[in-house]
Amino acid sequence: MIAGYGWCGKGTALRARGMGSNVVVTEIDPVRAIEATMDGFRVMPMTKAASVGDLFITTTGNKHVIRKEHFELMHDGAIVCNAGHFDIEIDLEALKSMASEIKQVRDFTQQYFLADKSIIVLGEGRLVNLAAAEGHPSAVMDMSFANQALACEYLVKNKGSLEPGLHSIPEAVDKEIARLKLEAMGVEIDSLPAEQTVYINSWTVGT
Repeated sequence: MIAGYGWCGKGTALRARGMGSNVVVTEIDPVRAIEATMDGFRVMPMTKAASVGDLFITTTGNKHVIRKEHFELMHDGAIVCNAGHFDIEIDLEALKSMASEIKQVRDFTQQYFLADKSIIVLGEGRLVNLAAAEGHPSAVMDMSFANQALACEYLVKNKGSLEPGLHSIPEAVDKEIARLKLEAMGVEIDSLPAEQTVYINSWTVGT
C-alpha cells in the first residue's frame, strides 16, 4: 500500500509492482489518483486500504497519514514505514498509546503489541532508505545536487530581478541536467528536425 502518488510514490509503486507486489495507492489529489488508476493500480481511501494491506509505505510529505483509526483496521503483522518525509507521516504517538509493549525485534525494526495484534514499524518511522538501508543511490543524488547547485547559480545571476517568494527551477536547467545525465549513461535520444520544430511551434496547420 503506497500512500501518495507523487514522484516518490510513483517510483515506489512501480518498483514494488516490478517485484511482484499487488499494489494499492491512496491519494487525495484527483489528478494523481487518476494517473495511478490509468497506470494500472487500485486506488482507494486509506480506511479501505488499511484492512487489506500487508506493507504500508507513506510518500506524501504530510503528517499523520497513517493514524489511530488506520492502525485499528490493520491485520496482525502489518508493516508500516515512511519513504517520503520526516518521522511524522506515521502517527507513532497514537500507536504507542495503543500498545501494551514495544519490542526491538531486529535492527531498525520495532514490534508494537496491541490488544488483538501486533504492528511492525521500520526505521522508527523515519525515511526508511536512510534510517534502515544505505541511503539515496548516487545515481539519483548527482542529479539532485546538480539541481541545487544550478538553482543557486540562477539565484545569483538573477539577483535583484526576482520577487520574494517561491520560484520553480527554469525548465532549461532541468533539461540540461537530464541531457548531461543521459550522456553520462550512454543513452541517446532523438532530436526534432527543422520541419517538426516549426510545426510544433505553429498553430496554422492541422485541425
